[in-house]
Order: sequence, then structure tokens, then C-alpha cells
Amino acid sequence: MRTIGRFIAGFFKWSWRLLNFIREFILNLFLILLILVGVGIWLQLSSPATSEPARGALLLDITGVVVDKPSVSNKIGLLGRQLLGASSDRLQENSLFDVVDAIRQAKDDRNITGIVLDLKEFAGADQPSMQYIGKALREFRDSGKPVYATGDSYNQGQYYLASFANKIWLSPQGMVDLHGFATNSLYYKTLLDKLKVSTHIFRVGTYKSAVEPFIRDDMSPAAREADSRWIGELWQNYIGTIAANRQIASRQVFPGAQGLLDSLQKLGGDTAKYALDNKLVDELATNATVDKALVKQFGWNNEKKDFSYTSIYDYQVKKAPDQCGAIAVIFANGAIMDGQETPGQVGGDTTAQQIREARLDAKVKAIVLRVNSPGGSVTASELIREELAAARASDKPVVVSMGGMAASGGYWISTPADYIVASPSTLTGSIGIFGVINTVENALDSIGVHTDGVATSPLADVAITKTLPPEVQQMMQLSIENGYQRFIKLVAESRKKTPEQIDQIAQGHVWTGQDAKANGLVDSLGDFDDAVAKAAELAKLKTWHLDFWQDEPGFVDMVFNSMSVSVRAMLPQALQAYLPAPLADAALALKAQNDKFGTMNDPQNRYAFCLTCGDVR
Repeated sequence: MRTIGRFIAGFFKWSWRLLNFIREFILNLFLILLILVGVGIWLQLSSPATSEPARGALLLDITGVVVDKPSVSNKIGLLGRQLLGASSDRLQENSLFDVVDAIRQAKDDRNITGIVLDLKEFAGADQPSMQYIGKALREFRDSGKPVYATGDSYNQGQYYLASFANKIWLSPQGMVDLHGFATNSLYYKTLLDKLKVSTHIFRVGTYKSAVEPFIRDDMSPAAREADSRWIGELWQNYIGTIAANRQIASRQVFPGAQGLLDSLQKLGGDTAKYALDNKLVDELATNATVDKALVKQFGWNNEKKDFSYTSIYDYQVKKAPDQCGAIAVIFANGAIMDGQETPGQVGGDTTAQQIREARLDAKVKAIVLRVNSPGGSVTASELIREELAAARASDKPVVVSMGGMAASGGYWISTPADYIVASPSTLTGSIGIFGVINTVENALDSIGVHTDGVATSPLADVAITKTLPPEVQQMMQLSIENGYQRFIKLVAESRKKTPEQIDQIAQGHVWTGQDAKANGLVDSLGDFDDAVAKAAELAKLKTWHLDFWQDEPGFVDMVFNSMSVSVRAMLPQALQAYLPAPLADAALALKAQNDKFGTMNDPQNRYAFCLTCGDVR
């Protein structure tokens, strides 16, 4: 027995030592990784940027999505790529303005002799963003330098950018997947009924469809009619741009579902031949053939064993000297929430503070507010609007540049502007307000749980576990109606119209930029460049520089974010799901950001939000 006892004690003793060794080994590995990343970042920041790229092409190998303001600084992604070789991530966010600046600098860079679009990892962007990149590509082409696009296949976003190229290659087994746009939302009235959840809806606006998932199992006829209009216009804008770039008829770009099916039947289902016959691409070629053509055009790089190129992620964009008046560029990118900014969302306090700082900065001569938001909290939207109105009152011109969306609260914060510029494909308007309060008293009752108590007033007796008192319901509806009247009054004053005129085009109706221009909701159609030019004109600036008002990550933030990027890349995908929040996969973060209702935090439960504006695919 004594021998068995010694054996068991020894087993546990050595097992404990082994566990301690493994624990210390892992901790030491992370410590070494932390030191290496820190030293690498310090060397990267302290060493001067490379002066010139290798002579050859600029490779636009955009990975992930393009947005106005990435949730994570592009510097972090670049450091992760350079220091630890982090793998590509199709949910990576890229700055629209960084991409455009790189293309424009390359236009005048004697070492860049052309552009190659390799878009297989490009996951998309809103249409105005792609139009802006396309504008830069056309400027590059007009300088006399060629633009080539290569791909095994192209989805709609990839092909939109590829259409700006001088020449498009497609694999003989590939396809150009043009099929149209659609919106899809989940409706869960029946689910809420089965769960015995009581949903109390308060809204103003015939077309304010953001609450419909709570009260319907399908789209209302009014919402269907309104959404069909704007999504049809987006599709026509898409087709029109492709047709102009390829110099073919719009019908040739997309002949409709039946026309496409008939053509493919004649070709035996050969999608690549269909694309070539309809001039969607210029040549069907294997990768080896394309490589040979690119080597002939740009030369051979022995180190890369490929044609000579510089990736857009390695291309250093030189910052212009700040020797003239500044135009502050402030972003409202994402859903508008109360409090501080979080990744992918607009913090009312943060954005208002940025506008205030720009207003009080003597070097700032004008402000461009870049809005790409479906709206959100009424309280946060009003906080931003008030600060923007104060900036305009201080004689600093304010111009709003609308991106893919500037709807509901996104339009609310735009109202104080001296001038509003929208893209023809911007989704804006959606002037309406709603409130949602869910209670679960019936669900609890069904399982034998009840709530009771005393209150000095029905207004105090509000709880998720109790029926919402009628007095509270009436007050909520009055608050929503008051907010709506406030909204249309702000718009009327801004657009120099009567509230009655605004009410006719409001009611939660979503408009494209071109319709908004016709209805007087925006001043002109254009892009970010046009908004900047207007701000300079209003401020009477002959020369200026742009000051992008956004927080730069600190050294410690860059170290830990670089580690998270690298650790994610090195671990098997199956293990990434078990990482804690700071290291979790980007898909989980984006999913949380898209949980539109879960993060709403308006103190009065009032929201100006467009549910379908960001759901086009």
C-alpha cells in the first residue's frame, strides 16, 4: 500500500511540475513575442520610410472591405504584415482615402509604370466608395499609364473596379457574376409571439420600416414600394457605370435573368465565353499567360519570382507639408450611439468633442463632416448637430460629404451644414423616428414567475418584467411625435422650406442622392473632392491641406493589436473561436457591430435609424 501511495503521490507531483513547466513555457513565449513586436514597432516608427518603390507596377491587392474609417488603424495591419506575416483576412478594413491617395501619388511616381488590380480578396465597398476609387483609377489611366485587371472570377464589387482597367483578363473557367442587388432582413414577430414577448412600438413615418421586424413576418407594401425604388436606382447606376467604362450598351452589361439564361444555354453554360462575347472582359487567359504578359510589361523581380510590383500595402504615401490653412475632416462612420466611440460606431460624445476641437483650433479654416451612417440615437445625433451648428456660427464653413449612407440620424447631423454634397448612389433621407420597448411579463407568467410591487406613480412602475403602463405608452408616443416634428423643423430650416413641404418627402422615405437632389435635401451631386473644394471656396482658401481628425493608436495599443493580429494568423481556425474578445476573429467583431438593436442606448429610447440602408448585397 505504501508503494502504491508513493506512486500516486509521485504521479501527481510530476504532473503538477509538468503543468507548471507548460504554463511558464507558454507565458515566456508570449513575453518573447511581446518584446519582439515592441522592438519591431519601435524600429519601424524610428526608421525613415523607404524613399522609392521598386520600378514596376502598383499592385492593388486589396484584402477585405473598403470603408471611410477603419475600426483598426491601418498602421496596425501594416505592422502585423511586415513584422509577423499575418495572413490575409477578408474582413480586414481598408481606408478609402488611403487607397485613393496611393493611386494618386502613383500617378506621378516615375517608378510606378502601371497598376495591376488583383481583386480576388476584395470583399466589397459601398457604391460611392468604389466610384471614388474608380475616379482615381481613371485619372491614373489619363496620365498615360496602363491599368490591368486579372482574376479567376469577378463578383459584382470586384468587377465594378475592374471595369476601370484598360484591359481585363479572365480565366477560361471563370465568370463575371452580375446578378443584381437585393436586400434581406429577418422578421421575427411569430418568434416573439411564441416566446410571449410583448413588443411596444412607437413611430412616426409611413415608410419607417426599422421596426417592422418586431411587428411583422414580412415587408409591408409601403416599405416594399419605397425600397424597390431606391435599390432599382442603385442597380441602374451600377450598370450605367459599367457600360460607360466598357463602352457597351447597358442591356449588354446585364440583359436580365431570362436574357442571361438564354445566352448561356446557347453557349452550353460557358460563363467565360459569355463574358468575352459580351465585351465584359478583353481576353480569356490562364495564369501563366497573364504572368508572361505582366512580366513583359513591368519586368522580372528575382526576389519575388514574379513580375516587378509594389503592393499597395507596402507603398509609402508621403504626407503633404502642413504649410497652409487646414480643412478638418471629421468622420461619422457607422451607427450613431450615445457615449464614446467604439469600433465601427459613431460615439456622440467623441464626435461632438472632435467638432468642438476643430471649431476652437485657429489653424482650422473649414470643416468637412464625412457622413456614412444609417443613423441611430436621437440624443447622440442632436449632440453632434448642436456642435456642428456652433462651428458654423463661429464663421467656419461646414460642408457635409455623404458617403454610401447618410440616412435618418445621419441626415439629422447633416442639417447644420452650409452645403451638402452627396453621391448619386448615396442613400439618404429616411426622416422619421421610432422607439421600441420589449417586456417579458407573459413569458415569465407562462413558467410561473410573477412580478409585483408598489410605486408612487405609474410612470415609476416600468420594468422589463411588467406590462408597460398605458401612461408610459402615451408619453413615449408623444415623445416620438415631438422628436419627429423637431426633425422636420430642423430640415425645413436647413433647406429653406416649410415643415409641411418636408413632411411630404419625409415619413421615413429613403432616397438616393439623385432623388434627394431633386427633392432639395442636398445641394449638389459629387464626391469627397467636390466637398473639399466647396469648403475651400467658402473659406476663401487658395491653398490648403486636409487634417483628418481621428485618434492615432498609442505605442502600447499598436503592440497589443499587432500581437492579436499575428496570434490570430498563426492559430488554426478552429481554435480562433475560443480566443477572448481582444483576440477574437474579426468576423465576430463585425457581427457584433451589425447587431443593430442590441447596442442602441438612447436614454429616451428614441431612434432615427434606417434598417435596410446598409443591407444591400
